[in-house]
Amino acid sequence: MFDQLAQPLVYAESLLARFSHLATSSDSRSLQQQLVAAAAELSHCPLAQLYLLDKTHTQLTLCAEWLDGAPLQREASTLPSDYKDQQLLQYCLFQNQVLHVEALNSSLYATPFLPDTDRSWRSLLCLPLHDREQQLGGLLLIAQRDDRALEAFADSLRLLGDFAMGQLQLLQRLDNTPGTPPDIASSTISHQRGYGLIGDSPAMQRVYRLISKVLHNPVSVIVAGETGTGKELVARSIHDYGLRRSQAFIAQNCSALPEALLESELFGYVKGAFTGANQDRAGLFDAADGGTLFLDEIGDMPLGLQAKLLRVLQEGELRPLGSNRTHKVDVRIIAASHHDLRTLVDKGQFREDLFYRLGHFPIEIPPLRERGTDIQLLARRFAKEACCFLQRGPCRWSDEALEHLAGYHFPGNVRELKGLIARALLLCEGNVLLPEHFSLPDSQQPISSRSLRERLEQVERNLLLDCLRKNQGNQTSAASELGLPRRTLLYRMQRLNINAADLRLKDRAQAQARP
Repeated sequence: MFDQLAQPLVYAESLLARFSHLATSSDSRSLQQQLVAAAAELSHCPLAQLYLLDKTHTQLTLCAEWLDGAPLQREASTLPSDYKDQQLLQYCLFQNQVLHVEALNSSLYATPFLPDTDRSWRSLLCLPLHDREQQLGGLLLIAQRDDRALEAFADSLRLLGDFAMGQLQLLQRLDNTPGTPPDIASSTISHQRGYGLIGDSPAMQRVYRLISKVLHNPVSVIVAGETGTGKELVARSIHDYGLRRSQAFIAQNCSALPEALLESELFGYVKGAFTGANQDRAGLFDAADGGTLFLDEIGDMPLGLQAKLLRVLQEGELRPLGSNRTHKVDVRIIAASHHDLRTLVDKGQFREDLFYRLGHFPIEIPPLRERGTDIQLLARRFAKEACCFLQRGPCRWSDEALEHLAGYHFPGNVRELKGLIARALLLCEGNVLLPEHFSLPDSQQPISSRSLRERLEQVERNLLLDCLRKNQGNQTSAASELGLPRRTLLYRMQRLNINAADLRLKDRAQAQARP
């Protein structure tokens, strides 16, 4: 009885000692080596491995390995971006779950990641590791040459591994600090954490954190945001940096085609299904099999097609037009809409069951006016790209021109900014972009020449316009959201020359102008 009580106590004391040892490590490399050594010794396993994901989640690298009581010196190997032939690591990584195999059979499981030894490996335990922000950061693996149940070590090793991941994060931040200019450091972080997107603002950092949560999880995603905010770019980032990156990414705008044509495009048809169907034709679901199908403006999809889409999502199978046979497809759906889908559901214009099936993980893209200094980052990037396209030398920005853009409301968001810069470069005859090269309706004079009152009024006007657009011109709803009496809202609208009727007409005209 004493031994049964003493063993857990000894194990707990040994685990605490390992925590203390990891906490005193002064560099990333030694910390990684200490972690695999601790994992091997605590579990009495001859092998422990540490794999780390890069910041974009596109590379998994074997960073440290412990074999038979000593570090195994192998060159750091990076697995293929789709982790091909790494079935067990792939499962643990993509499902974000602990993997335990008690009777490892090489005929059933491919294990090229395990080192070759005189005796074959018979059991293993693989754990996903998370950093301080609870983002998936890597894998910790232990293996035994005998058939042993290693699952009992999962909880303690996971705690130890997550702690080590947090320490690694701190050490990497310290390693980047000495002698690194601030602009270079911030640029590196933006590139690594931005998933190909541009922006360092807090609003975009929130988007990056949400993207990281779904890269290795097969859930459906709804990307919401105003027109021109870059919803398709976010969808492409989820695909390009996720587990389906080696397969096709197919995009379809649901408002661009009439119902009958959209149905045949999505689901395909067989010969003779309708007049002109002279041969079988695969649809976009088949084209995206194994990959991602991006359905833009899904709020405009007809209700009849919504029902057919729901079946594909629920059953994973589809039936082409004119066919009485179904077949399986494996497609990840990412949908987008500038409409509030919840409002469309309440109006009976969007199926509630499809809304809940698609909306497992919503990602809201902030409008450009809420992204602060991102406007300048985007402006510089678009100007550089436009200069290359126009085959002209690079242009410099005047401070007044950047301030001019920063004070604009940007109802067309990033798409509008890109168009404004292309036009400004055509108007610019010199080598410097000036405020007069931009024609901004809501900002007739540079910010630097305005008084404090004028600047505050511009901020208030942008806020009211944003809230009214969000509520489709409904003044009562807008006043409630702003926490104002309706009379106060009407007074401020009158003072700032905001006409709700004109706003509704303008939004309706913009909606009709979209393809």
